[in-house]
Parts: sequence; C-alpha cells; structure tokens
Amino acid sequence: MTRPKNSLLVELPLLVWLVVVWGALWGDFGIGNLLLGLVLALLVTWVLYLPAVQLSGRFNVLQFAVFTVTFVWQVAKASVEVMLIAILVGPRARNAVVGVRLRTRSDLLLTATGHTMTLIPGSLVVEVDRAAGTLYFHALNIRDAEEAEQFRRSALRVEAAWIRIMGTREDLAALRAERRGEGAAGTDHRSTAAIGSPVTASQQVVGGRRDDAPSGTGNGAPSETPEEDRP
Repeated sequence: MTRPKNSLLVELPLLVWLVVVWGALWGDFGIGNLLLGLVLALLVTWVLYLPAVQLSGRFNVLQFAVFTVTFVWQVAKASVEVMLIAILVGPRARNAVVGVRLRTRSDLLLTATGHTMTLIPGSLVVEVDRAAGTLYFHALNIRDAEEAEQFRRSALRVEAAWIRIMGTREDLAALRAERRGEGAAGTDHRSTAAIGSPVTASQQVVGGRRDDAPSGTGNGAPSETPEEDRP
C-alpha cells in the first residue's frame, strides 16, 4: 500500500521542526546529532506508513510574530487570573465542558488551535472529534451559556490566527469573507493574529460546579446551558 506524499518543499518545515525537536530532546545540537535527527525525520515522514501531514505551503512571518507576542501576554495574564481564582475561591469555582466547532478540517490547524488554548491557563482539551472538526474543552469559571459563547469565540479567534499564519489560501479567503459578513455572523474576528484569553477579569467567581457535556447548536459550535449544580 502506498500513500500520497507531499513534495520535499512542502514537508521541509516539518523536517526542520523534527530535527530541532531531536536536538532539544538530546540537548545536543552538534552537526553529527542533527544529521542523525534528519535521517530519522526522513524515515518517519517518507518510509513509515503514516497519514501525510497536509501543509498549506504558506507561512506569514508577520502574523506569527504578532501571535507570539500576544500569546505570551495572554499566558501571563491568564496565569494571574487563575491564581486569584485558586486562592480566593478554590474548588467552589464553576467549570464547564465547552464544544467548539472549528471552520477548518485541517489536522494541523486543529492540533495547533487545541494546543494553544491548552497552553493558556484556564482551559484544557478533553476530547477531539476529528471527523466533525470539533474540540471539547474543560473551561474554568464558566457560569452560563453567554460565558460559554465568549469562550467559544476566544477559541475561534485562536483558530483564525493560525489560519492567517499558515492556513490554506482557501481557508484564508473564507475567513476574510466571514469578516465581511458573508460567512458566519455574530463572531468578532480581529485583523491580526491576536488571541483572547479564556479567563477574563470581568468574570465573577461563584460557588458550584457542573460537569455536563455540550450539545450541538447547528452551524455554530456547540454551547452549554448550565445544568444542576453540585457542591
């Protein structure tokens, strides 16, 4: 059985990344170790039977720079907010599982969005529906359906940032059409790679907790309605 293979130019960023990870794991960036990492990277991507990683062939350095700066700020900001919730409220904080249906079905963008949201304190990916392009997050301090929708929009902003950075031209065109009001309405997407924190300072901390699963809402991402609280 043969699998479709990307061109070397398309897979070059993946190969470079795998070599860098190999050097980081060994703590050795010497020429010999990096050459061994390159051989293993080629083995993984070209010899072993694995689904091809479909890359778009584009990477916007400016958008990535904006994204990086914003991401670091949001991680620092959310860390302080989560610390305050932990100190002042502790186990009485209300949490929820929020489903977010993404625009794209790209495995790469699905993974990038999920990892980015997980690295920002206050949310964690608990399940992935690859076929439907849906991520399910355990989110901190979500009291009602409106705040669940705010969290969903923050995840979609992260996805939009990754689309601007390395999404396909088709995904980028669809995102621009959405911003012009030709796509999904009611979602605020910024024109830069800035992202939003899943935990905002305006959220009031209250007692209780719920572990209800999300339900679908049609075209948009699934959202949650508070269920019965438990101590």
